[in-house]
Amino acid sequence: MPDPVYVHDAFARIADRYVLTNHVLSMGMDVLWRKMVARQVKRWAPKKLLDVASGTGDLALEIQDQLPNCDVLATDFCAEMLVHASNRGVARTQVADALNLPFETGSFDAVTVAFGLRNMADYPAGLREMRRVLRPGGNLLILDFSLPPGILRGPYRLYLHHVLPRMAGWLTREKDAYEYLGGSIEQFPSGTAMLELLTECGFIQPQARPMTCGVVSIYQAENPN
Repeated sequence: MPDPVYVHDAFARIADRYVLTNHVLSMGMDVLWRKMVARQVKRWAPKKLLDVASGTGDLALEIQDQLPNCDVLATDFCAEMLVHASNRGVARTQVADALNLPFETGSFDAVTVAFGLRNMADYPAGLREMRRVLRPGGNLLILDFSLPPGILRGPYRLYLHHVLPRMAGWLTREKDAYEYLGGSIEQFPSGTAMLELLTECGFIQPQARPMTCGVVSIYQAENPN
């Protein structure tokens, strides 16, 4: 699992160019992915939502736009990223470690985490902490990278390990900040493995939805009553 000190330093260094880099490397698909996530969250009609590992606030902004009556709180352990989130219009931000959230048990109707769980030092600990702050019957949604199946896996791995770090290095001038990305995606549980992990962490009714040929997946689960 990732080294939290390295991850914090890497994100602090690329914060200024993070949004542009994501749009370029995903060919703009990251915008669509977040819109789909926000539409799913809208179906739950939460009044209070916590966006964990919010970074520069892309998902929090989309949820704010689609759910104007929802109280959205964006948290991240990297203050430099949250400065950009606030400047871009995220109404509420707070520096917080996802493995030790400073909120009371059952504080939120929904918790979201986009491309953040994979960067945590302990996936199960992060998930259990998200479950703790969810009210009984509340919903969790995870958006993160996965590996496509079949013949697409080989070309995607080539892009992931060789093309992406070079492009990201050129865009951010911080190539090493993206060199760990391929390995983190390879090691991250996806598909059935993620559903099993969610169950092990106490969630119920876990579901997986691969998108864009399996390059990313949406996972959702519920905190039992």
